[in-house]
Amino acid sequence: MRDRDTVIHGALPRESRVYVAGHRGMVGSAIWRKLRAEEFSHLIGATSAELDLRDRDKTFAFFFEHRPEVVIDAAARVGGILANRDHPVQFLSDNLRIQVNLMDAALAVRTPRLLFLGSSCIYPKYAEQPIRESSLLTGELETTNDAYAIAKIAGVMHVQTVRRQYGLRWISAMPTNLYGPNDSFDLTSSHVMPALIRRFHEATTAGAPEVVLWGTGTPRREFLHVDDLAEACLFLLENYDDSAPINVGVGSDVTIRDLAELIARVVDYQGVIVNDPSKPDGTPRKLLDVSLLTALGWKCGTNLEEGIRRTYAWYLEHL
Repeated sequence: MRDRDTVIHGALPRESRVYVAGHRGMVGSAIWRKLRAEEFSHLIGATSAELDLRDRDKTFAFFFEHRPEVVIDAAARVGGILANRDHPVQFLSDNLRIQVNLMDAALAVRTPRLLFLGSSCIYPKYAEQPIRESSLLTGELETTNDAYAIAKIAGVMHVQTVRRQYGLRWISAMPTNLYGPNDSFDLTSSHVMPALIRRFHEATTAGAPEVVLWGTGTPRREFLHVDDLAEACLFLLENYDDSAPINVGVGSDVTIRDLAELIARVVDYQGVIVNDPSKPDGTPRKLLDVSLLTALGWKCGTNLEEGIRRTYAWYLEHL
């Protein structure tokens, strides 16, 4: 059941003290750029070297020093299917500690507005497609990232309990698969999009006759450019106020094989793509139902091919 006051209207004061947790990561840096472009004058950020959010005492001290009026939680330990499969303890422990410390500290200083960013992996592996927000906790999770998903589900519950017990206007959003500037292109720990961009680039440079694509290539995925997510985050902070998480996505998806062929075309790779079905596929399909966000008035503006071209251009500049 949704809160009575689902929609709010009103721009955030541009002089608000806004803390972007994880502002150097792919998501956080995009949000930071968006807020700068919107002329927010009091942005607060700290690198992981300056503030380890897993350290509870230092996190509380930081919040009592800065007393942010708005918090955007884009801080997380993230990785691709291989990293999640091989290091579930770290993905569970680190993300739980980051979230709990950050939200407990925000509660201690009574931060009135907080946006927690989760992930579409919180939904059941075999959820009805497209996945509605109401699908949460209705089935088993995908085993390759269940530890990360459980941490993010706990974050959603943390937001809901703070709203229920203290009446603070905190919200949570569940982005689909993200890509863009400042992504990790590490071949062993990155997500599928940056991993494929790097592999096709290196294959093109080396003149390799083939590129091996993990799995069958049949799983379908939805991809949202991180600059679009940043725009959606500000939109939600100014237009959404509900205890239920809200999906942020594109509303359409592609097969991994189609994605690989699109990246190959952008990179101008001339070889062949070979599937390796011995490698894991992950969830068969993960398309978000974004009808609620669309009804509020927001829609993704970046075409997938254009987004990949922009991401590849960034990659080339930062080799």
